[in-house]
Amino acid sequence: MKTFITKHKKGIKRMLIGCGIVAALGATVIFGMDAYVVHYAKGYVYETGQENSMPKADCILVLGAGMKPNGEPSLMLRDRLNRAIELYRAGVSDRFLLTGDHGRKGYNEVQGMKDYIMANLDVPEDKIFMDHAGFSTYESMYRARDIFEVHNPVVVTQKYHAYRAVYAARKLGLDAYAAPNKRMKYRNIWICKLREVAARDKEVVNLWIQPKPTYLGDKIPISGSGLATKDTRTDKTERER
Repeated sequence: MKTFITKHKKGIKRMLIGCGIVAALGATVIFGMDAYVVHYAKGYVYETGQENSMPKADCILVLGAGMKPNGEPSLMLRDRLNRAIELYRAGVSDRFLLTGDHGRKGYNEVQGMKDYIMANLDVPEDKIFMDHAGFSTYESMYRARDIFEVHNPVVVTQKYHAYRAVYAARKLGLDAYAAPNKRMKYRNIWICKLREVAARDKEVVNLWIQPKPTYLGDKIPISGSGLATKDTRTDKTERER
């Protein structure tokens, strides 16, 4: 009986050791890929105040971050848009590429982004391009390259997200830099940062496989007119009629 119990305990011990080894290896892979993305991209992330040392960009690429029920940008998105306006005024680029979710009726993230910029900046409307199918960071960068023929964007987002955005852009062949907004504290930001670890790992896999985005379509060169991306059904002036 004692022999059986002893063997049983040894079996459990071996199983626990095996599980521990697997868990350790898994954690090494997860956090290793996360660290790799940050290390790869950190040299391309510019802090506030470094605008004069930034390379000129063919567009200021702003990634969406959600809208309020009333159609206004969320706090995170508003901070991104304000940062983009600062970069425009600093002469980093003379045009915007606003990329976000317009995949369902009644939710048009990019139009809300455009409305905000035009309400807070004297900029020609044809200098604002909207990507209505930027459903993820990866898809936004893929479409920036293949639809809008972007070559060297400056990407605007929060700093924790900037590393993944730059990593994705550069792995897709864009000469991209990031200029994150300066606000660092948001409600439940720790949740966003925790999710970002998994998102970075997923991005590494995405960039290895490089699946096509949800939608492609006709080319709309960033060197042309942003009016080609205007959706008259949801444009602010149309809504007010």
